[in-house]
Formats: sequence, C-alpha cells, structure tokens
Amino acid sequence: NVYRAVKVLEKAGATAIHIEDQVMPKKCGHLQGKEVISTKEMIAKIKTALTARKELMIIARIDSRGVMGLRDAIERGKAYVDAGADVIFPEALESKEEFLQFRKEIGSDVKLMANMTEFGKTPLITAEEFKSMGYNVVIFPVTAFRVAAKAMEEAYNAIAKDGSQRSLMGKMMTRREQYDVINYDFYEDLNSSMGKGL
Repeated sequence: NVYRAVKVLEKAGATAIHIEDQVMPKKCGHLQGKEVISTKEMIAKIKTALTARKELMIIARIDSRGVMGLRDAIERGKAYVDAGADVIFPEALESKEEFLQFRKEIGSDVKLMANMTEFGKTPLITAEEFKSMGYNVVIFPVTAFRVAAKAMEEAYNAIAKDGSQRSLMGKMMTRREQYDVINYDFYEDLNSSMGKGL
C-alpha cells in the first residue's frame, strides 16, 4: 500500500507525503484512544516509501506521544531518521518545552515539522516561535476550514432569522474579488481568443 501510494502521488505531482505510525483506522492525533504500530513496522513503511520514490519528500509522523509518552516519541524519531525519513513530524506534543526537548534530542541537522492545530493537545504557538525552537516547517491544517465553518454557521443562522443575506453583505468577498482570486478575466479572454465553445 505504501509503495503504491508513493508511486501514485508522485505521478500526480505531489512533492511530499507524510506517513503515520498509527494503527488503522487512524484518529486525529489530538484525540484519546489512538494506537500505534511498532517502530519496526514503521521503519519498514519508511524504507518501502524510499524504495518507491524518485524525488518525493518522505515525512515520518510520530503519534506515540499521547500513547506511550514523550520518551517513546523521541526514540521513534531517532529510529525514523536512521531509516532515512527526510522530515520528522512529532504529533500532539503538549508544550513548548516538549518541542524544545524533541529538537534537542533528535539533533540539530534533522528537519522537523510541527502541527499547529486548534483545540488540541498543543498550545497555540506562533510560526516564529517554532522557527526559534528549530522547527523547519509548521502547518495550520484546519484553521481556514474552522473559520469558514463558523462563518457558514453564522450566515445560515442570519438567513434563517432574517430571510435575507442583507446583514452579511459586508462580510462577503465581492464578485470582483472572487474573479481576481481565480483569474477569471484571463480565462474569459482566453476563451474568446480561442473561439466560443472550445
């Protein structure tokens, strides 16, 4: 499965993949009740991914902090580096001190990724703070979705209450702004120059 996933994703144009050490079906890394596979099995997954890839970056995600503790997560990180992973992703660390300890023990030459999700085990830490702690990449995977979901809830509540979207107009991206984002005018001009209906 790992071999095929790497081949398919790379062919599709992906430049990186992160591989997890959770037992399937996986859970959000910040929830209770996760299970992790053995370090040996994860190493086999990493080595399989390395065999399959041409240039794809292999990110090894560690989910054992919430299951077996920080020490286990650090030892897994070291083993995943030795197996050849390009980036190590310790999930759901619980404080700045844990992120600093992980960086210190994993070594300064190892690329690290942090997940800055909301409402989880990790306190809110800025990208600049992560950088100062030696983390190379920080992701904000659900931030925009959560903001959008809250805005949609408010919008539908307003429509249900008022029977109109009038009170929401100042909160909307205008049609012109949307067109600018998607470069609409360029494609409209291209369509005209290529002939209608093509």
